[in-house]
Amino acid sequence: MMKTLILLFLLMIYRVSGADWAVNYSSSQICALKSSEVTIRCTYKYPTGHQIMKAFWTKYRAKKGQDYPDLSEDPEYSKRLQYLGDKQQNCTVRLSHVTKKDEHKYYFRFITDKNKKWMGTPGVNLSVTDLQLESPERVTEGDSVRLTCRSSCKLTDTPTFIWYRNSQRLTEGTIGNKLILKSVGREDLGRYRCAVYGHTLTSPEVYLNVTYPPKSVSVSISGSAVIMSGDSVTLSCSSDSNPPGIISWFKGKMLVGSGRIFSISKISSDDSGEYKCKARNAHGARYSDPVTLDVQYPPRSVSVSISDSKNKVGGDLVTLTCSSDSNPPAEICWLEENQSSAVGSGQSFSAVQSGRFYCVARNPHGAQRSDAVTVTVKVKHWKIYHTAVVVSLCGIVAAFIIGLITCYVKQKQMRPQFSSIQTLTDYSDDISIIFDPRQMPYVYENVMDVHPCTDSHDPKMTIHLYENLAVYGNVAINRNMP
Repeated sequence: MMKTLILLFLLMIYRVSGADWAVNYSSSQICALKSSEVTIRCTYKYPTGHQIMKAFWTKYRAKKGQDYPDLSEDPEYSKRLQYLGDKQQNCTVRLSHVTKKDEHKYYFRFITDKNKKWMGTPGVNLSVTDLQLESPERVTEGDSVRLTCRSSCKLTDTPTFIWYRNSQRLTEGTIGNKLILKSVGREDLGRYRCAVYGHTLTSPEVYLNVTYPPKSVSVSISGSAVIMSGDSVTLSCSSDSNPPGIISWFKGKMLVGSGRIFSISKISSDDSGEYKCKARNAHGARYSDPVTLDVQYPPRSVSVSISDSKNKVGGDLVTLTCSSDSNPPAEICWLEENQSSAVGSGQSFSAVQSGRFYCVARNPHGAQRSDAVTVTVKVKHWKIYHTAVVVSLCGIVAAFIIGLITCYVKQKQMRPQFSSIQTLTDYSDDISIIFDPRQMPYVYENVMDVHPCTDSHDPKMTIHLYENLAVYGNVAINRNMP
């Protein structure tokens, strides 16, 4: 209780000396910010009949017999100290750009014309402080954080604290000299400082390190859109995490590398597949979406396999199958050795006659042919006999038809002629019109095919379709019988 009364007493206006001589200070303790401006308010009085000859401020207690120095004459103060009082009652003074060196007790002293000297004691104690920001060094996303702006002494003027993050002023979460951040996130990470409104002094910056698990993990591919066998491919993994995540690379479920960059020089078809990266730190881990490396290459390892089977009527049937390795899949065509015309297409080909056959596989990146295989189609004896019988029957039928035609012609020759027949020359004009090629409608359709295995025009592969239509008319025949 006694301490409280003493403190209240010190904060009251101090009255020194007797009833006629006095110096009153507004406060005996002043706490000011470094580089700020300090005003010490003061009043004084003296007995009637005295005239003030000199009024000044000093910070030293001179030894007995020595004069007290006037701060306005001190080089360290002369440009910063401004006496705002008068030589009657007001002794207020202002000191600007205060520093730690200005921490002293200051006294007002006056001298009258009767050489009466008076100094107000116990004076005013000036303390100079800077600002310090207290903050936890590291917090985890979701934590609640309190930052405190502190001074070494309690500021005399009631201060209004302001806060900055990365030079941007904050308007929320401030309570007195505290900044409260509830459930911090990545956006709260940064450099913080505090200040007092109306003053230029700010605290040193403090970095608030907000840690969090990896987020936004993704993979990018450098290089052309079409990846060819032999190319170099670089995969890059990016993630947002604090602290930075450790990166691992996977092909499917198999670990294939580490580090932010994953490079494949001279890529091959074995490297095709889905790749993804994983970012991991002390707070968690996350995978990226997979990316697919589709390595393309021309056909290779082209070969032909043979299988025998029976057809529907019991004959032999030889099936050839072409296999190849390519990306994209190849188109297949079949050729007979020493022949330029294709004999088939597709993965399988059925040979109905003996010979040497091979296949050609082609895709946009190239082509490759297989080795030729020999095919022998066996013909059963009963098939030969059956063929001979069919040929014989066809000969007999043909001979019979020829005989009928011969008899018909002879009978026509024996029939009497028409009594009057206009000669062919009488209709020469009509006939010329009829047989004039310009008057005869022709329809031609020529289809030039491209060699399926060489991409060139081969005359032997050309297909000609002709359809000729001749119209005969204007022939007058006298039908009168003799």
